[in-house]
Amino acid sequence: MLGLYENFPQTIHLSETYASSLSKQKTQVKLTEVFQALNHKTFSFEETGNPTMPNCSVIFEFGIADAGNFNFLSETETKKLQSAVAERPLRLMDWFCVIRYYKNTQPKKTPMKFDYYMLRSSFMEAGLVHFQVFHERGPRYISPENLLIFIVRMVNKGSKTKMLMPTDES
Repeated sequence: MLGLYENFPQTIHLSETYASSLSKQKTQVKLTEVFQALNHKTFSFEETGNPTMPNCSVIFEFGIADAGNFNFLSETETKKLQSAVAERPLRLMDWFCVIRYYKNTQPKKTPMKFDYYMLRSSFMEAGLVHFQVFHERGPRYISPENLLIFIVRMVNKGSKTKMLMPTDES
């Protein structure tokens, strides 16, 4: 089933609820667009959270769940997901996130260990979106909290009004 990972972990490292100013459908489309836009884009550590490694760059790779697998969020997969959401908004969207770290050394970048995360976004009534973050493995250079803060910042970026706002239910 598109959007649902059958083996999503029971252990959760972060659980936060946000109010969305958009409908479920528009929120899901926006998340998909943001994750696809972030794929393979290079950021400095300072842009992603509290830098724990000086002179490093960070690259994200996002995928969407489809039953027992995750599919890289390519242009084709994005269109497939957006078509499904246009038909009927999903109750859950499970994402896989690989965070690749590189030490910026001359003349080329040196790869370091990667972080592997799973994120679940649950779309509740009254415009609430509940995020659960599971850190599968890796050095945790970017914490679950900083990952979610970064994602929310990217969703809200370029908008006159915030699309995702923290709630007291977190």
